[in-house]
Amino acid sequence: MSKPGQTVLVALRRMIASGELAAGERLMEIPTAQRFGVSRMPVRMAFRTLEQEGLLVRFGGRGFQVRSVSAEDIAGAVEVRGVLEGLAARQTAERGLDAEARATLEQCLVQGDELFAKGYVTEEDLEIYHDLNMRFHQVIVEGSHNPAIADALARNDHLPFASVTALAVDRQNMAGEYRRFNYAHMQHHSVFDALIHRQGARAEAIMREHANATLRYAEVFGSTLADEHMKVILRSE
Repeated sequence: MSKPGQTVLVALRRMIASGELAAGERLMEIPTAQRFGVSRMPVRMAFRTLEQEGLLVRFGGRGFQVRSVSAEDIAGAVEVRGVLEGLAARQTAERGLDAEARATLEQCLVQGDELFAKGYVTEEDLEIYHDLNMRFHQVIVEGSHNPAIADALARNDHLPFASVTALAVDRQNMAGEYRRFNYAHMQHHSVFDALIHRQGARAEAIMREHANATLRYAEVFGSTLADEHMKVILRSE
């Protein structure tokens, strides 16, 4: 895909995931091309890719429509991510961490400890946590040295909140969010302990359970995403 096409694709994915483009909204080539300042060809290619990913459906004979994604769709994709990341953790544990990977994971743990040590979190803290969480997961997937896992994750992660790159925060319940993310961070510590002790089955089980924390996002997407107290944090991989 051309660079303009990739730019449009990434932007549209982000807009769909964040809810800026709502389910049922129609998309046409010419208005979309004008919006992004590109020709129709990159838009056409982006639309086709998004259709293949299940985010767009054809609308009559012209244009596309943003697909309605249910909480069940997201929950299913999150469960698949747990299986894939669990497999990655097991294979990484069995292979053993190299020095660079171990240092990166340790740095993520230290940064997380500092965030949660004060007993509460701010929205800015969770922005930082989101970044270190992505690094933590990426190191484990890369440590498996199994490109099939990364490929499968890429195909699975197109649904909103199915990917580790998305985070939903309830700004009206930051005390609850502190407990939720602190627990997730403690799971990171447990995963790391299993990795350094080469305990593959334990690492896999913890990572699969760790993915369940994301199931809340399915509930959020299906019911309260549009509420003003919800904040959605999205990152590019």
